[in-house]
This record gives sequence, C-alpha cells and structure tokens, in this order.
Amino acid sequence: MSHGPSAPSAAPHGQSHDHEPYQPVFTPGSARKQELDDLKTRYPDKRACLLPGLWMIQQDRGWISEDAMREIGEQLGVTAAYVKGVVTFYTMYHQHPVGQHFIQVCTTSPCLCAGADKVVEAFLEHTGCKELGLTSPDGKYTVIEVECLGACGFATPVQINEDYVENVTPEKVPEILRGLQ
Repeated sequence: MSHGPSAPSAAPHGQSHDHEPYQPVFTPGSARKQELDDLKTRYPDKRACLLPGLWMIQQDRGWISEDAMREIGEQLGVTAAYVKGVVTFYTMYHQHPVGQHFIQVCTTSPCLCAGADKVVEAFLEHTGCKELGLTSPDGKYTVIEVECLGACGFATPVQINEDYVENVTPEKVPEILRGLQ
C-alpha cells in the first residue's frame, strides 16, 4: 500500500528554512574545514570526499540545501549540478528540512507481508505527520517509506535517525515514540 512519495520533495509543515541566510559549514579555520581538508589528503582525487562532505553538512544543518551544494562543490572543485546529481541519487541525503526524528519504515515486499503498511499508518497517526515526507507541526517527526533496510528477518524494521528498531508492529508505535521524548 503506497502512502505517497518515499523520497519527500515538499517543504514540511510550518517550516521554511529556504528564506534564512545560508551559513557556510566549511569556513576558514573551522573544525569542519579542517576535517574536509584532512580527508582530501587521503584520496588522489578530492571528488572522492563528496559523500563524507555531504554527511558533514547534513549533520550540521540537518539537510542539503542548494547553497550547501554550491559550497561543497566549490570546496571540491565540482559544479553544483554534479553535487545535485549525487544528492538526488542517494535517498539518505535530505533535500529539505526534516523533523528531529527522521523515521524510515521498510515497506519492501517481505515487510509488507508482515504488515508494514499498518506500521506506516500508525506512525503517521501518532506523530501527526499525516502524509509521508511531511514533518509534524511540532517539527519533531518526519516519516517516509524506504526500500529494504536489510533486516527482512525482523519485519517490520524501522530506522529512526541512526538507530534500528526491529519487529515493529502498529501496537508498538506509541511506545517507540514515547521513548524518543
């Protein structure tokens, strides 16, 4: 059962970070700039630092904006279009602000057979997100469907930020969310 796009593209509820001035991540003398410069010495081609550079931006800003794509492109000597091609290819990079708790529910066939669609419905209901890819009005949650979290034996797996939760059922969702408070 599909609940909408698995890769969100719309701005979340009540949030518009597009109008805030972009604060560069790799400013001269900053720890992030040093971290990126150190990475560049490890590879024969600095383009190899693009994925970790994007992670640094996402860790610091929560998502990868167009300005951020330009910044990392300038740092690595590639165009913003090249960076955007990478960002849009990998679903792990957020192209808009997401909630404090980014919830990914596996809805691949084995998980669907185990009731993943009901787990998705429970997360949407209990978080207030209402639709996949949208952020809850309080800014705490964003829920999306993903293809295979690699835990088919523990259906339904859910990834919340960096943590995995296995054997999730609709009945367990309220308890899981209480644990995130």
